[in-house]
Amino acid sequence: MTALLDRTDTASRRPFLSRGVGFAGISAAMVAILVAAGAPTPLLPVYQHQWGFAPWVLTLAFGVYAFSLLVAILVIGSLSDHVGRRPLMIAALGIDLVAMLMFLVAPSIGWVIAARVVQGVATGAASSALSAAVVELAPERFKKLGAQMTSMAPLGGLAIGALFAGVLAEFSSNATFAVWFVLALVMAAGTIFAVFTPETATRKPGAVASLNPRISLPVQVRRLYWTSVPGIVGGFMTMTAFMGLVPALLVAVFAVKSPIVGSLLAFVALGASTVASAFSSGVKAPRLRLGGTIAMVAGAVLFIGSIGAVSLPLLWAAAVVGGGGIGASFAGTTRGLVPEVAPHERAGLFTAIFFVGYLAMGSSAIIAGLLVGVVGAAPMAVGYGVVVAIVTLVSVVAMVRLNRT
Repeated sequence: MTALLDRTDTASRRPFLSRGVGFAGISAAMVAILVAAGAPTPLLPVYQHQWGFAPWVLTLAFGVYAFSLLVAILVIGSLSDHVGRRPLMIAALGIDLVAMLMFLVAPSIGWVIAARVVQGVATGAASSALSAAVVELAPERFKKLGAQMTSMAPLGGLAIGALFAGVLAEFSSNATFAVWFVLALVMAAGTIFAVFTPETATRKPGAVASLNPRISLPVQVRRLYWTSVPGIVGGFMTMTAFMGLVPALLVAVFAVKSPIVGSLLAFVALGASTVASAFSSGVKAPRLRLGGTIAMVAGAVLFIGSIGAVSLPLLWAAAVVGGGGIGASFAGTTRGLVPEVAPHERAGLFTAIFFVGYLAMGSSAIIAGLLVGVVGAAPMAVGYGVVVAIVTLVSVVAMVRLNRT
């Protein structure tokens, strides 16, 4: 009994960081996890050149990440509402460190795909817990910034990751080693930081039951959520286009083999998303969500035109317009939903948001990759753009009807 009391007393004296420092550090950790998720985009063509596998394997390597992330979100997405944010954050960052080490020593594409699966589990475990922790750790005067971080950090992190890896792929003699070595160090630092981050959630019973795969969506936001689903799907499919498909399209359709071009396109698309999210705080959520979805429709049309005309300028325009639409739409969605739920319901809400997004991302990437071998790269890309345009147009109609009522 004395030993137990001593351990409890020691735990209570553990030197935790202040909430402000915790907010900054966990925000950085959330960005870092997405930087690592974006890094394979320009590296997959490098692996293809080294190991000589079929083009559809590129999209498989991208798609399995989304599906493993999806499973992780479904199984443990709400777990931090029961056991606390900090234990799940520590575990997620530690698992991502394992993935970085797997990438670092990968001798074949099979190892890379396995590492992507582990990375997906880590990102899925982190998504809801880190998003909720960032909102809760934000000082009172920065509460709006905390909500903004949940939409900016994923997009900004993916953009930085694609550019970081693309630059090294273009100019480094051993880019794959350099990228994963640096990111392994970052994940190790993030894991240590999370250990000393203060807890923000009160533990409650039901942790084991929460592992039963299900979507926990609060009743009061269900109507708004379901009208936002087509926009979420369209946004994640647009991200898939620039992160999973464009590297292969640049080679097959545009005869561009430099890896930095694909990484720059991904950076522009996701960078535009981040900017749109960051500088739209004065716009009301319904208007922001609607405007962003309309921009995604326009981006899909430009994407289709770029393939039909074999025009790189149109592809760059599609990245800017469609990317900006992703950021505005996603920011409007989260800003409309998050304030309507209680703190203990936030992880479940983010699970519901990310579930439909990553389901769309994984399935669209794999289906598109399989169609390349059947119809060819250009027809596949045109068909993909048409689907994105239709889905996002459905979202526009649903939002207009919701705003009228």
